[in-house]
Amino acid sequence: MEVTGSRRKSFDQTEINWDKLDKTKFYVVGAGIFTGLTVALYPISVIKTRMQVATNNAAKDSAFSVVRGLVRNNGVPGLYRGFGTVITGAVPARIIFLTALETTKVAAFKMVEPFKLSEPVQAAIANGVAGMLASLCSQSVFVPIDIVSQRLMVQGYSGHASYNGGLDVARKVLKSEGIRGLYRGFSLSVLTYSPSSAVWWASYGSSQRFIWSKLLDNGTEHGGPAPSQGKIVSVQAAGGIIAGATASSITTPLDTIKTRLQVMGHDKRPTARQVVKQLIAEDGWTGFYRGLGPRFVSMSAWGTSMILAYEYLKRLCSVNE
Repeated sequence: MEVTGSRRKSFDQTEINWDKLDKTKFYVVGAGIFTGLTVALYPISVIKTRMQVATNNAAKDSAFSVVRGLVRNNGVPGLYRGFGTVITGAVPARIIFLTALETTKVAAFKMVEPFKLSEPVQAAIANGVAGMLASLCSQSVFVPIDIVSQRLMVQGYSGHASYNGGLDVARKVLKSEGIRGLYRGFSLSVLTYSPSSAVWWASYGSSQRFIWSKLLDNGTEHGGPAPSQGKIVSVQAAGGIIAGATASSITTPLDTIKTRLQVMGHDKRPTARQVVKQLIAEDGWTGFYRGLGPRFVSMSAWGTSMILAYEYLKRLCSVNE
């Protein structure tokens, strides 16, 4: 009991809960930090999306071939197609996500506490539930933004149409399909991002607790002062890498199907079953893992960068009692 209590105290020293945050500062500073991360990592999303929707000979292109083609034809701005649309929608979507995540996580921890589970299992359940519900809450804003930005990412590539910006995409989709067109693939998006978010946050929470438990078992920090910031950041970064690797490996097939559904033109709109058959016909079962490399890099890079920025933001916005 003494060791368990000591561990819980050490865990508490590394985490900042929702009730300890200055909410205004959290949202304002967070918008700036996550916008910076989006600028840095956005090209990986463009490459991943193009690889997933490529047809015929273009389907054989490597990530490096996609980059060379974009830069050769459009220069560096080609790597940021659809960026303006993403940034416009990212702020409200992120506010919804983070608010739901933090409030749900607190409630979920209270619900699992009576079961006397191990720290990693408690963290996995609470973080997983919070990640899934947060994703569900943000999908209503995220899906239309995702559809518009993805069409801009692949315009002119492998037979896809060209547009004059995000508003032109939205106008044409609404004209041909109505409001439902902006929510094409919504159910698959929920089935992709909600489990992905649940797996990511569950993996992050449990791996971080597991690492700290091993440090404590080895005598590190046991009965001593709070862990150093360097040690906390290292454990959080390791948790982000593990979470990104786990989530990308599990959810890439659904993401590939969803992306194809969302970017196909109205005149040749396929069903999910047709997309599955086409992928199998073109590449066999490996077709579902198109863009796995960029997606793995994207989720690992995004996950590690995001969680370090997120944890830094929480420390920056914490309210001292």
